[in-house]
Amino acid sequence: MIRRLVSTAALALMAGGIAAPALAQTPPATIGERYVPAPWWMRDPVIASMGFVRTEVQANRAGFSATFQVVDRSVTDASRAAADRVRALSQALAAYGVDKVRVETTLTTRPLYDQYRDENGVLRDNVRSDRIERYQADATVIITIRDVSVLERVYATVLASSPTSVGQVGFNLEPDNELITWLSGEAVKDSANRARAAAANAGASLGPVRVIDPTGRACQTDVLAGWPSYSSGAGLATTVDSSEVVVTGSRMERSYASPPPPPPPPPPGAAPTEDQIEAARLALQPPLRQITDSACVVYGLSN
Repeated sequence: MIRRLVSTAALALMAGGIAAPALAQTPPATIGERYVPAPWWMRDPVIASMGFVRTEVQANRAGFSATFQVVDRSVTDASRAAADRVRALSQALAAYGVDKVRVETTLTTRPLYDQYRDENGVLRDNVRSDRIERYQADATVIITIRDVSVLERVYATVLASSPTSVGQVGFNLEPDNELITWLSGEAVKDSANRARAAAANAGASLGPVRVIDPTGRACQTDVLAGWPSYSSGAGLATTVDSSEVVVTGSRMERSYASPPPPPPPPPPGAAPTEDQIEAARLALQPPLRQITDSACVVYGLSN
């Protein structure tokens, strides 16, 4: 509701019986009994500009896993044999340093029961403690590559160790602080270019910076129009924070490289030789990942 307030001078003239024109003021729009003030930076003409930047960066993380499986009549012997197969490999990978390669090893065992066919001919396990025939031990090595320059050699080293199975290689991007800062700066530069061009096309000149808003709210239409949600803080649409980097696609969606057939296995517990590593080596080029950022800047305008 817009209220019309009559000035005290007009009221005095009307009380004295002297005809006088009605003097009125129109305050800002109200919500109930509460005024919604305009932002301080909108007292003069302004232009709000959203800047955007998009670039492609090579993935800087990779990971895969390998499993060594051993079956034996004794659970102790099976576990020991599986551990022996990964011990030399783990030591070889640890030599790269945790800043380049991180290795996580897990060992699991499970019983293999005697099997029989039921009346329908379906093969079933005779799940009884006295019907255990053998034990299966799986030693799994989970490898995270933090320096993709060593990816090919690490992958070849694992293949040369003749694991029972090797997982696919997945890539992802972890932007560092330097890249995030560069993206933020480029987004602000783009905002200035857009605002300068818009002001020139409108016959005005770009003035000083009024607001640099990392949340993007200052560039939303409801804020510029003094909409009620600006005062209440409800219903505001937000843009990407300039301190965040959005990586296109989900990180669960990875680029994969299928492993070639493994070379002849080395002796159990022995590290692969240089010839075996080179024989298993193949090209693994990290893919490009697209990243974006945005910035909201409000400038003053002058004629």
